[in-house]
Amino acid sequence: MLAVSFTLTTARDLAYLIAIAGFIFALKGLSSPKHARRGELVGAAAATLAIAMTFTLPTLRHSGWNLTLTIIAMVLGAAIAVPVARFVKMTAMPQLVAVFNGVGGGAAALISIVELLHLHSLGLQPAVYVTAEVLLGVLIGSVSFSGSAIAFIKLQELITGRPITYPGQQVINALVGAAIGVMVILALVTGSIVYVWIILVLALVLGVIFVLPIGGADVPVLISLLNSFTGLAVAASGFVLDNDLLIVAGTLVGASGIILTRLMSSAMGRSLPNILFSAFGSVITATGGEEGDATRPVRAGTPEDVGVLLAYARKVVIIPGYGLAVAQAQHTVRELEEALKARGVETFFAIHPVAGRMPGHMNVLLAEANVPYEDLKEMDEANPEMSTADVALVVGANDTVNPAAKTTPGSPIFGMPIIHADEAENIIFLKRSMRPGFAGIDNELLYDPKTTMLFGDAKDTLSKLVSAVADA
Repeated sequence: MLAVSFTLTTARDLAYLIAIAGFIFALKGLSSPKHARRGELVGAAAATLAIAMTFTLPTLRHSGWNLTLTIIAMVLGAAIAVPVARFVKMTAMPQLVAVFNGVGGGAAALISIVELLHLHSLGLQPAVYVTAEVLLGVLIGSVSFSGSAIAFIKLQELITGRPITYPGQQVINALVGAAIGVMVILALVTGSIVYVWIILVLALVLGVIFVLPIGGADVPVLISLLNSFTGLAVAASGFVLDNDLLIVAGTLVGASGIILTRLMSSAMGRSLPNILFSAFGSVITATGGEEGDATRPVRAGTPEDVGVLLAYARKVVIIPGYGLAVAQAQHTVRELEEALKARGVETFFAIHPVAGRMPGHMNVLLAEANVPYEDLKEMDEANPEMSTADVALVVGANDTVNPAAKTTPGSPIFGMPIIHADEAENIIFLKRSMRPGFAGIDNELLYDPKTTMLFGDAKDTLSKLVSAVADA
C-alpha cells in the first residue's frame, strides 16, 4: 500500500484548484441577476482562499521583509478600496470599474517587470519564452492601465466625452505600433531590460492614443474590452511566476471580457472594429441642439393627468435609462410600481442591454430598490409585449427607444436593437429637457402624437406620479 505525503505544497495546490472552481461558479452566478449576489459571494470566498494560501509560499514565509511589505500593501489597498466601493454612487460605477480595471492591468505589468529584474539580479539570462511572457504582460497591462485612466477621465467629464482626434493621428498610431514591434524584437534577441522599459513607456502612450478617439456611448464597450486586456495581462504574469491560479483566473477574465464586449457590440447593432475605429459621436447631428427641434411642437402634460392615465391602464411598461440613475430615483420608481400593482395594473420593467453606462447597470440599480427579479424583462422578452401595453413609461432613456434605429438609414444608431416603446398605445416621457442622448441625435418619439412629455427631475416627477395614482 502506497503512503501519500500530504505536504504544504499539495495543500496549496488543492486550495488553488478549489479557488479556480469557485471563480467558474462565480461567473455562472453572475450570468443571472437573480443569482448575481450569490456569485459575488462565491467569487469573494474563492479569492480569499487563494490569497490566504499564497501566504504559505516560501518567498513570504521565509522572508519577514516580503511579508511585511505584502501586509502593508494589502492594508493600504483595503483602506482605499472599501470606502470607495461602499460609498460610490451608482452613476459613478463605470468610473469605479475603469479605475479598478486599470490598477489590475498596471499591477500585472509591474509584476512581470519585477520578476524579470529578479532573474537578472541572480545573474540568470531568462529564456526567450520567459522574456516573451514578460513582454506580453508589460504590453497588455500597460495599455489597459493608461487606457482605463483615460476612460475614467472621460466618464468623469474631466475632459470631453466626445472622440478626440488630431492631425496625423493614424500616422502617429502606426509609428507607435511599429516602434513597439521593433523594441519587442530587440528585447527578444538581446534580452536587455532597457528595451522592456521602452516598451512600457510606448505601451502607456498607445493606451492613451487608443482611447482618446472613442467617446460617448462607446466608452462602456471600451471598458469591457480593457477588462479583457487586464485578464490577459494577469494570465501572462501567471506564466512568468509559474502560478496556475493566475493563469486560469486571468484567462477567465480575458475570455468573459471578450464575450461581454461582443454582446455589448451586438446590443448596439455595430461591430467591434466600428466602435473602436469610427470615432462614433464625434459630430453632433441633432437638429434642435440642447432643446431639440424648436420648430416642432411637443405635447407636455402634468403628473396629475398622467397619474390618472396610469391608474386606469391595464398594462404599464416602465423603461428605465441613465436619467433614472442620475436622479437616484430607483426607490421612487419602485413605489410607483407598487402603487400600480395595488390597483391591479400589470407592470414590469423593460431593460435594454446597454441602458445606463455599463452592462447590468439598470438591473443592479433596481435590485438596490428591491424590485423583484421577475419584474425585470430583458429587451427580447419585453418587445413582444409592447404592442399590448396601454402605457410605455420612459424614465431617463433616450437612444435605447429611438425609432431612428429602425427607420433612418445613415443614423449613428441605425441597426441598434431598441425597446419598441413606439408600439405602445400611449407613451409618457420623463426628461429634464429636449436634450439629445449619447448619440447626439433627436428622438422622433418625442414628437409622436401618442407621446406626453413630463419635464423635470425624474425623482420629483415620479413622486408626484405616485401621489396622483393613489388619488385617482
